[in-house]
Amino acid sequence: MSTTPDLPPAEHTDILVTPPLVPELHRHPEPGEPLLKRIINSNGMVSVLAILLSLLVGAILIAFTDERVTSTASYFFSRPSDMLNAVWISVSEAYIALFQSSIINTSAESISDAIYPLTETLTIATPLVLAGLGVALAFRVGLFNIGAQGQIILGATFAGWVGFNLDLPVGIHLVVAVVAGIVGGALWGGIAGFLKARRGAHEVIVTIMLNYIAVYLLLYLLSTPTFQREGSNNPLSDPVAEFAAYPLIFGPAFRLHYGFLVALAAVAFTWWLLNRSTTGFEMRAVGANPVAAKTAGINVGRAYLLAMLIAGGLAGLAGTAQILGTERSLSGGIAASFGFDAITVALLGRSNPIGTLFAGLLFGALRAGGVGMQANTGIPIDIVLVVQSFIVLFIAAPPLVRSIFRIGTSKPKNKKAAAPAATGGAA
Repeated sequence: MSTTPDLPPAEHTDILVTPPLVPELHRHPEPGEPLLKRIINSNGMVSVLAILLSLLVGAILIAFTDERVTSTASYFFSRPSDMLNAVWISVSEAYIALFQSSIINTSAESISDAIYPLTETLTIATPLVLAGLGVALAFRVGLFNIGAQGQIILGATFAGWVGFNLDLPVGIHLVVAVVAGIVGGALWGGIAGFLKARRGAHEVIVTIMLNYIAVYLLLYLLSTPTFQREGSNNPLSDPVAEFAAYPLIFGPAFRLHYGFLVALAAVAFTWWLLNRSTTGFEMRAVGANPVAAKTAGINVGRAYLLAMLIAGGLAGLAGTAQILGTERSLSGGIAASFGFDAITVALLGRSNPIGTLFAGLLFGALRAGGVGMQANTGIPIDIVLVVQSFIVLFIAAPPLVRSIFRIGTSKPKNKKAAAPAATGGAA
């Protein structure tokens, strides 16, 4: 008679499967180790150094694409100072333009013009943070949620329908639209979670397919009388009602809306869920070792389903930030590329809610500043995409970053110390 325990299909399938995001082991400081050395050798410092390395790669690419640099390179050995000076001017101008277009415009004549770049960064970061939280939460449970794009679309679709079809009182209309967005994203994520928990379907394949379904479902809906704007032949819906939209924080001169405050609240909720609640502990235990969690009495299938429902709801909130915040009308590109960028944000944030917040702000700044950099200096905006890609590359290879900067690595003294904690991500 077989001694194999009677596990649900999903748990039996995943016994030997490594969670999609295997974090770098925590480095435990040696007794008496100086505080400065602890900071330098920490995992957080690796993320900072990865960003600096990526900016350095971007600087090299900026220099190579500048005509002043290429023209002085022809006589470099006779007058090397000309080329070095051209490189410095090219790189400094590009990064100054990037800073002034994403953080603060130091040459502005008014305070509103000076802080406008920062508000744009926060506006763009809002859906990135919310969708990134959904991906990060799934990572912590050992699931690779590739479906944030589809979850954003469904969240925006549900919220948009409530926004332009229902006539509700002030205050209630916005709340109902936001809840509808959460429900839409949660349902779409829950499909993948249910199939994973009950049938062992791989969440990567399921969520990728659901992304395609969501895209074409939205395009179909935008061709129906219920969703398509009256008198328009384009796949575009009516704008949401004024009372269903997020109010603007600083007035009509800025795009920043209260969806950003919702994103901050979502960060706090996700942190509390993972670190202070029994449900979060069970999720982290499943992410570390589903077999051990099953032995301890944790319902692994329930953890998978619940994680994908919450992850989808967070991505659905990102959809509300789009339809109720910046776009106001449904279109085929309502989700842009936020769902896929959210994977990068979650990786950079090391699946930690606070880290995801700062990673989302960084990528929001790169997006907002890249446009201004191209407009002011002529540097292609594709350079920013390259920088983002290198950030992911270095974050995914922390030993490479440590070896480049020659900083300490985690060296457990015995096999027991090498066992990762049930956290699913570095703090």
